[in-house]
Amino acid sequence: MSIQPQVEEPAEERSAFFIGAESDPVSAAEEDEEEGEDREDHHQLILQKANLLASENNLKEAVDWFSAAMRYGPVRPETLSTLVDCILRNFKRKRAWPEAEGASGRDPDSSRADSDVVAFDCPNCHGFLGEPLTLACGHSYCKRCLQRRLLTKCRLCSEAVRGEERANVVLCGLLEKWFPSEARRAKAQGELDELCRSKRFKEAASLASDVIQRDPNTTVVARLSRAEAYMALKQYRLALEDTEFCQESSCSAEALFRKAMVLHDMGQVDESLQVFLHCLSVDEDFPCAKRQVEKILCDLLSPADKNVKVGLRETAHNTLPHLRSKTLMSEAQAQPQSPVQRLDQVRAASAHLDHRGAHQEKRWESLERPSPSRAHSLRVHGDSCGEEGLKRVCSAPQLGDQEKGSLLKRKFSVSDIEPHFVDSGSSKHKKQGSKQLSAKSKTCRSVPEDLLDPNDLECSLCMRLFYEPVTTPCGHTFCKNCVERCLDHTPQCPLCKESLKEYLACRKYIVTAVLDKLIKQYLSQEYAERTKTHLEEARELSDLTKNVPIFVCTMAYPTVPCPLHVFEPRYRLMLRRCMETGTQQFGMCINDPEKGFVDHGCMLMIRSVHFLPDGRSVVDTIGGKRFRVLSRGMRDGYSTADIEHLEDIRVEDSAVLRKLVDLHDAVYEQARVWFQNLKVHFHNQILQHFGPMPEREADIQATPNGPACCWWLLAVLPIDPRYQLSVLSMTSLKERLVKIQHILTYLQSIPNN
Repeated sequence: MSIQPQVEEPAEERSAFFIGAESDPVSAAEEDEEEGEDREDHHQLILQKANLLASENNLKEAVDWFSAAMRYGPVRPETLSTLVDCILRNFKRKRAWPEAEGASGRDPDSSRADSDVVAFDCPNCHGFLGEPLTLACGHSYCKRCLQRRLLTKCRLCSEAVRGEERANVVLCGLLEKWFPSEARRAKAQGELDELCRSKRFKEAASLASDVIQRDPNTTVVARLSRAEAYMALKQYRLALEDTEFCQESSCSAEALFRKAMVLHDMGQVDESLQVFLHCLSVDEDFPCAKRQVEKILCDLLSPADKNVKVGLRETAHNTLPHLRSKTLMSEAQAQPQSPVQRLDQVRAASAHLDHRGAHQEKRWESLERPSPSRAHSLRVHGDSCGEEGLKRVCSAPQLGDQEKGSLLKRKFSVSDIEPHFVDSGSSKHKKQGSKQLSAKSKTCRSVPEDLLDPNDLECSLCMRLFYEPVTTPCGHTFCKNCVERCLDHTPQCPLCKESLKEYLACRKYIVTAVLDKLIKQYLSQEYAERTKTHLEEARELSDLTKNVPIFVCTMAYPTVPCPLHVFEPRYRLMLRRCMETGTQQFGMCINDPEKGFVDHGCMLMIRSVHFLPDGRSVVDTIGGKRFRVLSRGMRDGYSTADIEHLEDIRVEDSAVLRKLVDLHDAVYEQARVWFQNLKVHFHNQILQHFGPMPEREADIQATPNGPACCWWLLAVLPIDPRYQLSVLSMTSLKERLVKIQHILTYLQSIPNN
């Protein structure tokens, strides 16, 4: 047999099957392994293909590709996140789980109109809001849910949970005053959690038993903590009993997760995986459950020998069963062959497979479904598990790499109708338990009227009822306006002096929902009066002729941009009020040593504000109307004024108007020549700060301020601000044009050095 010389094929053809969604991995076996192939790049390409298939809900092929990736190189569990989502989608459709019931542990038809339940329930576990912590989004959760990392984002608005939140001081005090018994239960549960975190499991189990006997209302939560302690003590039977009781009572995601953890520690990996998926079907965002599923899948799909690393071609043969030729593998193992001979045999096998296209589906089924005896073989270990002496049962160890992947595909494929789910309680009992829990929650809490005191909900800064209460990261609550004013001066909490630099940089002053709702519901009359006062203050601030805020800084002109750097606390407050009232305007005047500021100025309209992390801001404004000051005042540190707006006197006589137009055109042409003859340096500076010279206007009396070119020239001409101020105050367009003409004539008479 003559051997043909090997011809190297383009790299694009060699790696094409990794990229295309419809490409065939067997094409890798049709080519020689080349010495310079980058293993890591190919590994990533396999993972990309696997993730693509999983995202398209193609579970069978995704499992094969992930298995191939694990034989080619190590894969971190978190890499399987897309595969977990794919399996979960299949699991949900196969299980047809009623998410509306399971997601909250409540009857889906239960009314949410009872605002007591909404106000005092944790949005995650739906239990009492014990030791509440407020997130940056303004929603509050019980301390237990956040400390145990039972959520990674807010259930109400999907805002990320940082995990550094502090207890809400005001809300904690209110709940302890209004619901002392439930607050004590929450603290007892906190002691249980602390014992578990410090790994004092015997004490935790003993305390949990005492709590359950003493107070039946804490049964579910205390049993979950006791189950965790029993599991750590390897008392699996007792732990399993507690978790099954909690599952029947509330069907919460946490109860399912705790049960799955017990099964996993008992060695029942298959059953624990099913319950983990049940947990995720109840709550897709349960972070601990998803991490456990990723670890289990990583273990199931990994090769038996962790140190095995094979080439890309062998990976395709060994771990993609529906694309493998057994004849080719047996022949390849029988005798050593040259690369060219192996390539020829691979191509021949590939051609043979193409001719068998009609039988491909049957071949898939035969390869993907191992015999029941192999798939469900269990290994029973005789070692005891703690005090219970339980047998360890594990469904994974006896399965080979191919069988592991096939088992996953068979169990979680929607096309497979075989029910395979561990359910320890009837849905009827669960639903009844949910209804009982819901009814109990709706009737057990109402705020005693004799304990309602508006003083408990007063801002410590303004000494008035909270209006838009905002809770800082350190747990203290203030009115939104009050905390903003404090941060204008120093980035520290007014009460505990803790640094709030990050809080200031984010500028997310979100209203604390629970406190806001409590005030509106239980102190409606006081809230109405507080709102009335706030609106009156806002209306006063929004008047653009009386008590207008004045920024004492520089000259401003109509239609001319005026960028500002705001850093003084008083002007931070002034700027924020202009934004909040909706006027987005303030007056600009230059300083006067005697009066504080001059008698004429220009209104500035805020176009955009860029806040800096330390509280300063860069404000983009543009000039608006001119005004004359009638009286001066002061508000919270910044100047104010009663003003009247200035407008040009219109020229009605046609002959006079024609002369005015001629004067305007002459001045415009003179200004254009002056601007063009400037040195490049000055020319570019003017363009950068003020923009190009405005176009000539057809109607010079179209606006009350006259042509825009006059104000642009007044801003760029190098003249004394007092002289500019005299031109700004003129209401005659003719006088303004004459003044500008005189200035231009003088500047053009100076030799250009």
